[in-house]
Amino acid sequence: MPESKDDPNSTYDEGNLVHCIGDIFIAGTDSTSSVLQWALLLMATHRNIQDKVYKEIEKILDPSHSICYGDRKNLPYTNAVIHEIIRSKYVAFFGIPRQCVKDVYLNGFLIPKGAMILPDLRSVLLDPEQWETPEKFNPNHFLDKEGHFVTKEAFMPFGAGIRSCLGELFARIQVFIMFTSLLRAFRLQPPEGVEKLSEEPASSHQY
Repeated sequence: MPESKDDPNSTYDEGNLVHCIGDIFIAGTDSTSSVLQWALLLMATHRNIQDKVYKEIEKILDPSHSICYGDRKNLPYTNAVIHEIIRSKYVAFFGIPRQCVKDVYLNGFLIPKGAMILPDLRSVLLDPEQWETPEKFNPNHFLDKEGHFVTKEAFMPFGAGIRSCLGELFARIQVFIMFTSLLRAFRLQPPEGVEKLSEEPASSHQY
């Protein structure tokens, strides 16, 4: 900030710093914990998928090995399941607000300078043209015919471009390590006497 204090176009200021730190805390706490809650619920509901994840972990990782983020490259099915959890049970309906810095025309519509932009993440995460079964939990969305993990351009739960969430990598690392560690140590199942768990978001009535 001191080095750019005389630059009128600089974005290095206390206000921007506060917002960036807020982004990281949101991604590292609330969003990550929400993803893990959905992960536990979905694995307890889809125990066949949970078993596949466990078998892959047991086959690939040595029992004495401490799980790290780099292990995702050797665990394609586990990685696909995590991505599908995040896609199908997105924790944010909209991306982080951004302010338009100049007048922009997009598909014939004017977005004026100063306008607040709220990207609708559901428009891509649930796009039927991008996903075979957009409304259903399906890890195969991220696997090719040979079972290799594949990335999807429409997977944008953190936004996209230079204005994507700053906490994305932090959240990805946390979710992968925690999810894999939990499924390595425990088998999740519904409480005794419960046949079916609800996947209805507790806050869905607010939207």
